[in-house]
Amino acid sequence: MLNKLNLEHVLFLDIETVPEQETFEGLTPVKQKLYADKTQYQRKEEFTAEEFYERAGIWAEFGKIVCISVGYFNFKGSERKFRTTSFFGEEGDLLKRFKILVEDYFSLPHHLMCGHNAKEFDFPYIARRMLIHGISLPEKLQFFGKKPWEIPHLDTLELWKFGDYKHYTSLKLLTELFNIPSPKDDIDGSQVRDVYYKEKDIDRIVIYCEKDVIAVAQVILKLRQEELLEDHELISV
Repeated sequence: MLNKLNLEHVLFLDIETVPEQETFEGLTPVKQKLYADKTQYQRKEEFTAEEFYERAGIWAEFGKIVCISVGYFNFKGSERKFRTTSFFGEEGDLLKRFKILVEDYFSLPHHLMCGHNAKEFDFPYIARRMLIHGISLPEKLQFFGKKPWEIPHLDTLELWKFGDYKHYTSLKLLTELFNIPSPKDDIDGSQVRDVYYKEKDIDRIVIYCEKDVIAVAQVILKLRQEELLEDHELISV
C-alpha cells in the first residue's frame, strides 16, 4: 500500500519545542504548582520541579513551538525535487502561517501529513498550542469523532513497528539502519532549549528541524525501496 502512495500528496513535518519560559521562576506560582503536579510521576523524588523544568518543552501545556519545518515532493517527469521551508518566530504567528499552508495546499481528503512519532507528539502538540492561542484547527488536525483510519496522518515510527506497539525506534536509529545521513550531526532535541534561550540561534534550530524533515522523507523512500534523495534534489525555500 505504501508504494501506491502519491508522494506529492504528503506534507512531511517536524517541530522543535522549548519550555514556555526560560526558567522555572518565570512561571506564575499557579503554573509552578501545576507543573510540579504534572511531572510528579516522571521525576518522583529524584528531581525537584525546578530541576526538572529543562524538560518542560515536551508538554504542550508548559512548552511552546519555536519552529515548524515542512517538506514536500515535486515530480516533473523523471526529475524529482524535495522542497523544505520553515515557520519560526512568535508562536501564534508561526502557527497561523502553518495553518494557511495546510489549508491552501494540503487540505484535500487524500492529502496526508507525515512525521516520526508525530501521532504521539507533533500533531497533538500543534493542535493543543493552536487552541491555546485561540486558533481554529485546520481539518487535518481535527481528531474529534473520527475513527483512527479516518485521520490523515502517516507516522514512520508506526510504519516501522509493523503492529508491535511495544516497540520504539528513534529517527536517529532508523537513519543509521538505512544509511541515511544523520539529522543529528550538529545538535539533538535535548540541546534545542539552550540553543534557543542561551545562544539565541534560531537559524541553527531551523537547520536542524529541516534535516529531520528530510530524514523522515528518506525513511519513507527506504520503506518503499526507492533511491534516497541526493543533495541536488533538495531545495530550501
